[in-house]
Amino acid sequence: MNVQEYTVRNAKHGEFDEIGKLMVAVYSQLEGFPKESEQPGYYKMLANIGDLAIRPETELLVAVSNRGKIAGAVVYFSDMQYYGSGGTATKELNASGFRLLAVDPLTRGHGIGKLLALECIRKARGKKLSQVIIHTTMAMQVAWKMYENLGFKRSEDLDFMQGNLPVFGFRLLL
Repeated sequence: MNVQEYTVRNAKHGEFDEIGKLMVAVYSQLEGFPKESEQPGYYKMLANIGDLAIRPETELLVAVSNRGKIAGAVVYFSDMQYYGSGGTATKELNASGFRLLAVDPLTRGHGIGKLLALECIRKARGKKLSQVIIHTTMAMQVAWKMYENLGFKRSEDLDFMQGNLPVFGFRLLL
């Protein structure tokens, strides 16, 4: 498998259910991450991920193989007021963000997450925004490391609690 076999594009409406199932599968398998019984509202949001794509300034992006297989997805917000997280992130100006990055376990380790993150960064640069904001948790150490390798820096002012789960903020200055 080669990351060049994948393109990133906006998800089509007919793909929303498949992407929602992928999101639920990925997040429910994270060790140390709350289960559906602990945060049913969060998992309902994951399952209905396409609902986020109808918000203004919001795109559901997918990495698709040249055979049409969805390998991963992320939600990109070109205006933080629509970001929908806890904490202060939604008040950030001249900033974009992305959330809910998920990669199919069968394609993990092949650069799909990085490809999706880089597309979000490219979109932010294209809009001449000054920063990209993201959040992650201790259960997402692979993603955490990838974000740091892309230049994101911890930003404690963006941290918040999602129930009993600490959520950690990061910024990439553009």
